[in-house]
Amino acid sequence: MTASTDRVVIFDTTLRDGEQCPGATMTFEEKLQVASLLDKMGVDVIEAGFPIASNGDFEAVSEIARRADNAIIAGLARAIPGDIARCGEAVRHARRPRIHTFVSTSPIHLAHQMRKTEEQVLEIIAATVAQARNLVDDVEWSAMDATRTSHEYLARAVEAAIKAGATTINLPDTVGYATPDEYRAMFVAMRERVPGADKVTFSTHCHDDLGLAVANSLAGLAGGARQIECTINGIGERAGNAALEEIVMAIRTRGDVLPYETGVESTMLTRISRLVSAATSFPVQYNKAIIGKNAFAHESGIHQDGMLKHNETYEIMTPASVGVTKTSLVMGKHSGRAAFKDKLKALGYELGDNQLQDAFTRFKELADRKKHVYDEDIEALVDNQIASSHDRIKVLSLTVIAGTMGPQSATLTLDIDGVHTTVQAVGNGPVDAIFNAIRRVVPHEATLSLYQVHAVTEGTDAQAEVSVRLEEGDKSVTARGADPDTLVASARAYVAALNKLSVKRGQINAQAAISA
Repeated sequence: MTASTDRVVIFDTTLRDGEQCPGATMTFEEKLQVASLLDKMGVDVIEAGFPIASNGDFEAVSEIARRADNAIIAGLARAIPGDIARCGEAVRHARRPRIHTFVSTSPIHLAHQMRKTEEQVLEIIAATVAQARNLVDDVEWSAMDATRTSHEYLARAVEAAIKAGATTINLPDTVGYATPDEYRAMFVAMRERVPGADKVTFSTHCHDDLGLAVANSLAGLAGGARQIECTINGIGERAGNAALEEIVMAIRTRGDVLPYETGVESTMLTRISRLVSAATSFPVQYNKAIIGKNAFAHESGIHQDGMLKHNETYEIMTPASVGVTKTSLVMGKHSGRAAFKDKLKALGYELGDNQLQDAFTRFKELADRKKHVYDEDIEALVDNQIASSHDRIKVLSLTVIAGTMGPQSATLTLDIDGVHTTVQAVGNGPVDAIFNAIRRVVPHEATLSLYQVHAVTEGTDAQAEVSVRLEEGDKSVTARGADPDTLVASARAYVAALNKLSVKRGQINAQAAISA
């Protein structure tokens, strides 16, 4: 696909590169939910996964391909015949399938990772791109570590890919090494040097190791690229990727110097950000551009004075343009099901009848315990319900005894595949007691590498949102739990992490019953 001069193709790789972020693994159902919302909001290309990586990835890519209404569905494949064949099988049901294949081109990668000569790599490019083109009409080829590759050799590699049938050429800053001027110049050089460069779409893919991913991506546009690869919330390996929401809003806000357009509906940015945050259990930093909690908050007296006089004094975009609505206090224990459904719709949620009833029941329980139910409370409630709807282990009840006298103890009941198990445990503090109780029911060797608590809203009755990260060998998962009771939220977060870990293991090793 060749884009027009001012239309920028948004290629989202949250489900592939984003999920490679340690601890950010999503379940099958979560991937489908994220892909569905990306499709609805107008993302042009969804890189749904790495089909050869696992049967789970293959099934997710295949199902997303079947369900997508508008977006191109891409799968990633190494420059290996088996990878490409598997990828072709996964995306074949898409209305618009794409195979995205890559190979390293930099001297350091060729010497230490590929252990191939430049000529051998050129042969690999020609053979594997041709194989992919025989399977689908839309083939993207990436030069891994392009920014540390000489322009002379990079041009030869790009030419080989174009001759073999590539329709999109991606020149990634794989290790986040480039500066904007260097990145722009690379695209200019390739478009000037390579025969047939005018027949393909050039693409950026920037990592944020030096905090330059978005700046480099926009510089790539100045150099002639017309596709940007990015992720929601900027998640990804190491320091992450260029953030989709920042790219979209930079183009929308600064049309005077960025004369491009995207097809993304910006009012859905906050909703997709929260969905990805809930699915990956990666909280968004408060001062994150565009979608952070403080992105439209003003505390300085000078700033507040300016905002009261005219909002453009300190806001270059409106909260509504990214889907931020003013926090409402109208929902409470007397609110009905219809009002609750309308509120969910306003917040960007569309739940089935059973999900809606479950959410409404939990909302009523929350409203009985909390004087005011804020939008953020409802979002936390629904996000955690969606994330845990298919969990095999659930927290049923928890009683904790704590105080200065000690020892602290926890009595916990878990539901594991429909079997209820109650145990009691003590610990060095109430949280330790809870986690010890969970370990008695579900023995495991995972270590706790993160325990973090923050309030969803203000006030002493605010819901607590707890983040937990568990590590077991080379496996790392992060999960969250929310509840007005911090200790209950802690139990839910730990259990949610175990559920994610069990998916990674492919099994649950739980005791059916333990005597107290």
